[in-house]
Amino acid sequence: MTLTLSAGDGALEWKKSSYSSNDGPSCVEVAATPGSVHVRDSKNAAGPRLTVPPGVWADFIASVVR
Repeated sequence: MTLTLSAGDGALEWKKSSYSSNDGPSCVEVAATPGSVHVRDSKNAAGPRLTVPPGVWADFIASVVR
């Protein structure tokens, strides 16, 4: 897992959480590539970003869905 500063999104396609709203306090966006999953705060798109391998993201999602 790494924490990086956004230096430009290139070809990343960001998807906002269905639980987020434009004026809500909890806005999370996720972008996936074959080798990594990127997570950022949609209100601070140029700020820090969490990057994890796809398997780690899948394990995280499985644990919070339960």
